Amino acid sequence: MGKVMGAIVLIFWAGFAMAEKVTIAALGDSLTQGYGLPVEDGFVPQLENWLQDQGQDVAVINAGVSGDTTAGGLSRIAWTLTPDVDALIVTLGGNDLLRGIGPEVSRANLDGIVAAAQEAGVAVLLVGMQAPGNYGPDYKAAFDAMYPEIAEAYGVLYLESFFAGLGGAGTDPASLRAYMQPDGIHPNASGVREIVQGIGPQVVDLIAQVQ
Repeated sequence: MGKVMGAIVLIFWAGFAMAEKVTIAALGDSLTQGYGLPVEDGFVPQLENWLQDQGQDVAVINAGVSGDTTAGGLSRIAWTLTPDVDALIVTLGGNDLLRGIGPEVSRANLDGIVAAAQEAGVAVLLVGMQAPGNYGPDYKAAFDAMYPEIAEAYGVLYLESFFAGLGGAGTDPASLRAYMQPDGIHPNASGVREIVQGIGPQVVDLIAQVQ
């Protein structure tokens, strides 16, 4: 009996030792890149630390470029999806809004990004966002809908907002001042910490898809 148990334990630990670290690429804009923050306080390092504190053997790659649009993300998705990347977090669209880019254009770009990831066998978490009302109801409806619809079409994970940990899109901006940098757009270190708390469980689900 002792030899049998010893063999089982040995097999278990051998399998555990062979398990590889999960590598996640975070594709996005300044929110992902960590604009205005020391490197260690940015989204990617804080997310990686949070995941490791949850017992996940994971490395998160910062593929965020400040000012990037969905078109920029699509243009660099091929070299972002290196052979060691197992999963992808996509947080793009904010700069499309700032430039008033048509939702149909943004949608095609996001569709191309998710399609490329699936073709590479990479699991995806698509993070959505909501347009302000000043572009008109048709623009807002089309923009807001493209994220959940793409996620459903490809069967990938979906999170409604990058700011879900801060209450999401309907939160009173005045209540968020303590979590934002002076520009009112980018989170400070405390804000990133709350954002990571909100997105973290979804990323754990993402990791489970590749283990």
